[in-house]
This record gives sequence, structure tokens and C-alpha cells, in this order.
Amino acid sequence: MTLNRPGRDDLHETLVPVVLGGDIGAYSLARTFHEAYGVRSVVVSSVATGIVRHSRIIHNIVEPGVDDPAVIVPRLVELAERLAGKRLILCGSADWLVRIIVENRTVLERHYAIPYTTVERLDQVTQKAEFSRLCAELGLAHPTTVVYDFAVGGSVDTATLTFPVIAKTGDTAAYHQVEFAGKKKVFEVDSQAELVELLKRVAESGYRSTFIIQDFIPGDDSGMRILTCYSDRSGRVRWGSFGHVLLEEHTPGALGNPAGIITEPNPEVMAQATRLLEHIGWTGYANFDLKLDPRDGRVVFFELNPRLGRSNFYITAAGRNTAVPYVREYISGLEPVSDDAQGDVVDEHLYTVLPSALLLRYVLDPALRRRARRLIPWRATNPLWYRAERDPRRIAYLVVAQANQWRKYARHYPRSAARAQREYAGAPHSGPTVVG
Repeated sequence: MTLNRPGRDDLHETLVPVVLGGDIGAYSLARTFHEAYGVRSVVVSSVATGIVRHSRIIHNIVEPGVDDPAVIVPRLVELAERLAGKRLILCGSADWLVRIIVENRTVLERHYAIPYTTVERLDQVTQKAEFSRLCAELGLAHPTTVVYDFAVGGSVDTATLTFPVIAKTGDTAAYHQVEFAGKKKVFEVDSQAELVELLKRVAESGYRSTFIIQDFIPGDDSGMRILTCYSDRSGRVRWGSFGHVLLEEHTPGALGNPAGIITEPNPEVMAQATRLLEHIGWTGYANFDLKLDPRDGRVVFFELNPRLGRSNFYITAAGRNTAVPYVREYISGLEPVSDDAQGDVVDEHLYTVLPSALLLRYVLDPALRRRARRLIPWRATNPLWYRAERDPRRIAYLVVAQANQWRKYARHYPRSAARAQREYAGAPHSGPTVVG
């Protein structure tokens, strides 16, 4: 794609972000582009979700085959031809969508700026067994891990693990393509027999990649941490944004995604992530899931997502718009970071997708709850509530959806369960039982 060097006014007229996916992560990406450049994004989703429906900052295209490269790649080429003369950038809001983009780069980059790494580096970090090896090589704290390969089969060796354990896919893109009874993003497994039964169900679904079985780290959700880094096209990490997770989502399909985050500095973890990313020559955004282990105080690296995460707006809300590096580097041919945006994100800000009262109800650490309560009136953001969105139908949807969050948490994660996890950890700043 030919790069030009337009000014902001020109970008307002010519830039068109195209985002694959219809979840809150996709909407958050569209909002960041709108805040920075005043542009309306094209969001391509399998269905018209309530999150993107009736939005005034989005043009939604429904494509049931968005997950199928044979369908979506020609559709994206057709879309680009209709938008001839515009400056197009293509983003994905899920790992499997990013993989489709990267694996079809040769065709797509004739029309779109592609702000993602290579297939080889994508495999290096998204195959969780390889990520575990990298952490060990570079001295990053990582849970004890056993990899089970469904392509090989046989029994699983858990001699190094103590039950309960955490079990999750080692290949997010392949796992997305299968269905089976009780499918979750992350499983907490209490015994060897339960693990055998789970692996049997997964195998019968046709899944033939790897499953990761890891040491269980106790605690409630407030032990989770998040880190997002931006690496320029030369592989140099330019900045990062670290966050203390307050609460995660607990519905099966969204399990482990942050529902509340407070941004804060953590130079030590940032340095470790930089060491890993620059070692492999990563480019673009990298989103790390981490956790504070209450048993030894270490922050443990769980995985690297090759994109902006579902909760990516926690960064923009804290003052660093995530669309700007993309546009500066991949559209305008400039340095990704301007002189007035150097360094890591350090300003404290509360991100949440929940009603404030519900979030505070689940923050069991008194000091952390006081911290969140102090931020709510002045430095708190819900990415779905945006002043540019005035359609009454959308507002009505959000009111109902926010009210439904109380019902979802009561069903999937009663407060008694949160208290039990916290007590099990035996530490004031413990982590969750599930991560992903």
C-alpha cells in the first residue's frame, strides 16, 4: 500500500479504519479512531451485535463468514475497491481474525495498511508452548506448564503439577473453530479424572492442536495484571501501559477478560516484556496477561496476545490514544510516537465495562476499593458510553445491558465465590482462579 503523509485534516477526509469483529474490543478500536481523527470505522461482524448496532461512529457490515478466509478475504478486497482513493487500515479484534489478516497479507496489503507482525512471529508467541519456552529462556516468571498435543494423543503427564490446575487452548484460532458441550475459554480442573474427561470431550470435537495445563495460582480477580506494549517497525518497544485488574468477566465466552482496570506504572515488568519483544523482533501491539502470585510476590507472565486486547480502551482512557501509532507509522510514514507522547503510560485512570456499584461490590480489598472509589467521579471511563453516540435505540440497549450485568455476575460469579477465592489465596493482593 502506498504511504502518503497527510495532515490531520486530510486524514479526517480520507482515513477509513476497517475492523473485523463485533465485540467490545472492536467498538473500542472504532472509538479510538473517532476520537483521534473524527472518522467513522467500517466494522465487519458475523452478526449485528448490540454493541455496534445503531452506532454513529461505525458503519457495520454483517458477514456471517468473517471467520472463513475463503469468504472474508474476497469480501475485504471488494470493500477496498468500493473505497478506492481512501487510506485504509485493517485491524482484527480477536486472535483468529488477526491470523486471517496476517496469513493473507500478500493479497490484503495491496489495499490496506496491515499493522501486524509476520506469520512466523505470530506462531512463536500464540502457540502457548513456544511462549512458555521463550519465558524460560529469557528468565520471565511463568507458571509450571504441561503441553498436551491432540494430534499425538496418549496420556498427559502431570507429574510436575498439583491439582487443581488450569487448562486452556494452546491455539486460540484453531479452538475457535470447534464446539463441544461445556466449552469455555479457560477450565479449572480439580482432579486427574476430570482432566481426562475434559481432554476426551475436546478430542471428540475435532480439535487437533495443543492444550496447555498449568499450575493453579490462587486468589480473586484483583491479582490479575495487564500490560500492552507498542513496538515500531524496526522491533523497538516505544512504550507500554500497565494495569491492575480489579475484576474479570465471568460468563463462559468472555471468562478472564478484564472488566475493571486501574492504570499504574510498573517499570520492572515493563523491562521484562521489552526484553522478550525485542528478542524476537516483535512489531505492532502486544498484549500480555499477567498475575501476581501471592505465594512469592512475583508477577507471572501467562500469555501474549498479538493485538490490542478486548479491554484496549483502558490505554486510550488513560491518555494514550492507541490508534495514533498505527496511523502515524502505517499510514503517514512518521515516527509512531510524537515528541509530546514519549514514555510509558503512568497516569492513574479507572477503566470499567460495569456499573460502578457492581464493580465496587466485587473489589474486596479495602485499600483497592478506596482507590477505585476515589477515581470514579473524575477519572473513570466506560468505553461504551461515548458522547458522540446519541441514537436513543443505542442508549436504551446500553441501559438494559448494564442492568443485566448484575444478573450475569449473580449467576456466574456470586460474591461468595469471590470471597472464597480471596480467602483461599491467603494474601491481601491475590489473583484469580482462572486466567486466559
